[in-house]
Amino acid sequence: MDYFDEQGCVILVDKPLEWTSFDVVNKIRYSGKFKKVGHAGTLDPLATGLLILCAGKKTKQIDTFQAQEKEYTGKLVLGKTTPSVDLETEFDGEFPVEHISEEDLESARQSFTGFIEQTPPVHSAVKVKGKRAYEAARKGEEIKLKSRTVEIKEFDIDTSNFPEVSFRVVCSKGTYIRSLVSDFGKALKSGAYMSELRRTRIGEFSVDDAEGVIELADKIKELRESL
Repeated sequence: MDYFDEQGCVILVDKPLEWTSFDVVNKIRYSGKFKKVGHAGTLDPLATGLLILCAGKKTKQIDTFQAQEKEYTGKLVLGKTTPSVDLETEFDGEFPVEHISEEDLESARQSFTGFIEQTPPVHSAVKVKGKRAYEAARKGEEIKLKSRTVEIKEFDIDTSNFPEVSFRVVCSKGTYIRSLVSDFGKALKSGAYMSELRRTRIGEFSVDDAEGVIELADKIKELRESL
């Protein structure tokens, strides 16, 4: 990949745990002294996996990449909830799981396949009156977010470690996996939080072809200095 092509470049990063998407953008921008760098779809700090960065004139393609279907793998745990639906916040609820059968799990899985309505988590980057929802949520402010229609093309689950459930999701643009996890728990008359999430694919781009952000930054810096 030519990181200094006149038309810009597309960079595939395997985002590490606890880095924000903006952290990654800044690291690559600084290393390559790029004037323009943007990402094609945010990943939460506690998620890992594929982050597509566009630099230079390739930033014009960001919307195209964002519109493509995405694949995620991860784990959810039934019986407890957190305000953020992941481990960013403390547990705030505990619910029974003894009543949940294999048939219940399969029925819930099927109900979240296809076109569904979901509301983004309050701890998300969705803008409300010009402010990120998570900023208001962290201040304890009440937020009302509108529901949206998304498509869950594939939703596979492995319940062999119940109440932990491993999953794989293929979905459309705009899908929030944390919302899916929360709604899945509610559908089972319980609660759920997400303990792990990894984005494995965006369109035809796979995380298998991505590199770590530190390795990429060092490589880009060396290339820049050699010019």
